[in-house]
Amino acid sequence: MNLKLTSLISDQRSYFLSQATKSVSMRKLALKRLADAIRTHERLLFDALYADLHKSEFEAYSTEIGIVLAEISTHIRHLSGWAKPQNASTPVFMFPSRSKLIHEPYGVVLIVSPWNYPFQLVMSPLIGAISAGNCAVIKPSPQAPATAAVIEIIISEVFDAQYVAVVHGEKEVMNELLNERFDYIFFTGSSSFGKQIMASAARWLTPMTLELGGKSPCIVDEDADIEVAARRIVWGKFLNAGQTCVAPDYIFAHKHIKDRLIHQMKVEIGNMFGANPQHSPDYGCIINEAAMTRLISFINQGNVVVGGQFDLKDNYIAPTIIDDVQPDFRIMQEEIFGPILPVMIFENRSEVVDYLKHTEKPLALYYFTQSQKNAQAMLSQTSSGGVCINDVIMHVANDKLPFGGVGNSGFGNYHGKYSFLTFSHSRAVISTSTFIDIKMRYAPFNDKIKWLKRFFN
Repeated sequence: MNLKLTSLISDQRSYFLSQATKSVSMRKLALKRLADAIRTHERLLFDALYADLHKSEFEAYSTEIGIVLAEISTHIRHLSGWAKPQNASTPVFMFPSRSKLIHEPYGVVLIVSPWNYPFQLVMSPLIGAISAGNCAVIKPSPQAPATAAVIEIIISEVFDAQYVAVVHGEKEVMNELLNERFDYIFFTGSSSFGKQIMASAARWLTPMTLELGGKSPCIVDEDADIEVAARRIVWGKFLNAGQTCVAPDYIFAHKHIKDRLIHQMKVEIGNMFGANPQHSPDYGCIINEAAMTRLISFINQGNVVVGGQFDLKDNYIAPTIIDDVQPDFRIMQEEIFGPILPVMIFENRSEVVDYLKHTEKPLALYYFTQSQKNAQAMLSQTSSGGVCINDVIMHVANDKLPFGGVGNSGFGNYHGKYSFLTFSHSRAVISTSTFIDIKMRYAPFNDKIKWLKRFFN
C-alpha cells in the first residue's frame, strides 16, 4: 500500500464531501483559472510538445492547446444550463407526483492519459470532471515527460492537491493507483491495458470510460474525388507521425482507382513535408525506440511504394505507403499507430462490409464517395465509434458530437456536454404531494387490476 497515495485520495474525498466542489460558480472559476494558466504557460507547452514528439507550434496548438482552451470556453458558457435540474414528464397513474432529473458528481475520479496527445488527452477529460463537480487525480504518461512536467506546473498553480492532483510514475505507480478506490475512472490508451484497468475496477464496481483504439478503416470508392481524398488522408494519417488513435489505419481502395490514389498520396506527401520529411519542421517523430522497433517490423511485408526509410537515432520513420497488402499480414493484425499506411483493394462494396463484419469494431470509419446512397448503405451495414464521409478525424473536433468507441475500441464518450454527462450521475427524483393519496396502489387489490390495465394499455 502506498500511504502517500492513500492519504491523497482520502484528502480529496474529504474535500469533495465538504460540498466545496459543487457550487457552479466555483466550477466556472476553476475552469477560468485553468485557462489563464494554460495561456500563461503556452511557450512551455510548445517547447515540451516539441521535445516529446517533435510537434510544430501549429500542430501543438491546433490539436492540443487550442482544442483544450475551446473546450474550457464551451463548459464555462453552458455549465449553468447543463447543471440545472431538468423536469421530466410524469405518467398520469403517478398523480400527484412530479419528476425531475438532477446531475450530481461522482466524487473522486482517476484520469489516466496516453503519450500521443499528452496535453489534450489529460486536460479534456479533466475539464469534464471539474465541470461536473468532481475532485480528480490525473496520471500523465511517463513516455512524454516534458509535457507531464508542464502539466504539473499548471495544475499546482491552479488547484490545491485536495481538489486536483498530478501523480507521476511508471507501471508500479499505476498498479498502486488501481489498488485505491475511486468513484469513476477515465482511461485513454491501448485495448490490452484497458482490460487490465477494467479488471481492477471490478473490485469496487467502479464505473468508467475506456477510450481505446483499433484499426480504423479508410474506404475510397470508385467515384471518390481522388485529389481531395488523397490530401485529406495524408493529412490525417501522418498527423503526429501517425500516432493518433483515430488516424486512418489502412486503406481499402477500389481496384480501378487504387494506383491513382497512391500516386496522388505520394504527391501530397511531397507537398506537405517536402522531398525529405525528416528535415520538415511539420513532421513529428516516433515516441521512443521500442515503438520504432515495432513499426519497422511492419515494413517487411507487401510492396513499399512510398517512403520506407527510417533513422533510429532521430526516431524517424518516413511517411510510408505499402501496396499489395493481404488481410493475413501482420500489419493487418494490430493497430499500427505510426506513419505506415497499408493499402488493400476491393471490387464490390460487399467485400468491404463483409471484411469489417468479421473484425473488431474500430474507433472511426472513413468513407470517400460522391454517392449519398452508398454512404448511407455503408453507415447502415457497419459499426464504429465515429464516422467521417469524405474526410478523416474531423468528427473529433466538433464538441457538439460525442467522441468515443464501441466494442473493442472502448465505451463511453466525452467532449462538450457529453464530458459533463460522463462525469455526472443522472439522478432521478420523484416528488409526491401528501394532500392527495390515491388508494389504488395499496392492498387489498380485489378487482383493481381491470382499472390498472387501463393505464398501461
